[in-house]
Amino acid sequence: MPLRRPTRRNVLLTATTALASAAVGGTPAAGDSARITATTWLDHRTVDLTVASPALGASLPVRVVTPTGYATHPDRTWPVLYLLQGAHDDYTSWTRETDVSDFLAGRGVLVVMPSSGPTGIPTDWWNYGMSGAPDYERFQVDEVMALLRQHFRANGRRAVAGVSTGGYGALAFAARRPGVFGAAASYSGILDTTAPGMPTVAGAIVARESLAPLALWGSALFNRDNWNQHNPYALAGALAGTALYIAQGSGLPSSDFGNLEGAVLEGTLWSQAHRFTRRLDALGIPAQVHFYNGGSHAWPYWQQEFKASWPTLAAGLGPT
Repeated sequence: MPLRRPTRRNVLLTATTALASAAVGGTPAAGDSARITATTWLDHRTVDLTVASPALGASLPVRVVTPTGYATHPDRTWPVLYLLQGAHDDYTSWTRETDVSDFLAGRGVLVVMPSSGPTGIPTDWWNYGMSGAPDYERFQVDEVMALLRQHFRANGRRAVAGVSTGGYGALAFAARRPGVFGAAASYSGILDTTAPGMPTVAGAIVARESLAPLALWGSALFNRDNWNQHNPYALAGALAGTALYIAQGSGLPSSDFGNLEGAVLEGTLWSQAHRFTRRLDALGIPAQVHFYNGGSHAWPYWQQEFKASWPTLAAGLGPT
């Protein structure tokens, strides 16, 4: 959903083949553990990894930003903050578009930004029930975390935040894996995938990458159970005990006159975000919520909301 779109091959492929086309490196053998096949340090705190993932049957990039003091405290372990990309963007977006690296430097947390593939939807794809469908959830939540523990002294405390489709991923991960993440934050995320208009939005995101929309979770009508199993709204009860932050703008009328498309998109998500927070209220699940007038589906708003959400995320991570 971020409006910047990296150049990709514009050809019609099957879902599995096209999703793998965003990967780099070789294909891991079935039954292998995920492994790091390449490491590139960009500066003294930031490193890009290439991870061979059995969950994806391919290799994808992951960016890690270490905290200040990481190298000088070799026996210390660190909590982990996941930052998830939006659609049609990539794993570099958070460090490219925000000052998150500087903001988090002294806050005692490892920051990980794993690729979510070309669509930016971090989920296990249905792909018509075929075996070997890519599983971005297992890649990010299980495989990447295991590597962080092995190579970067990560401990068991985790929080997750994301923009747009990454906001979906943050709340979906927390709901599908109760207790794994102490906190979750969504900035302009899709939080009720079956709300009016939302299956169309999800399908458009998939189709924009020349993939078949039904490959995601199937039909929103005939495969409703599968959609509900991946829908933060349907799984909201599992979020009890997770520190939550939800931010959403209303879009039009917006003061962001140069980004009409982004304002329209932000407004499209307005009602479903309200529906999700009403569901939390009905369940008695507390959340820090910021609904604001105007705005657009763009990084200046998300950076601001990330900083506002930091106390919530930090509380979920525990003492750092």
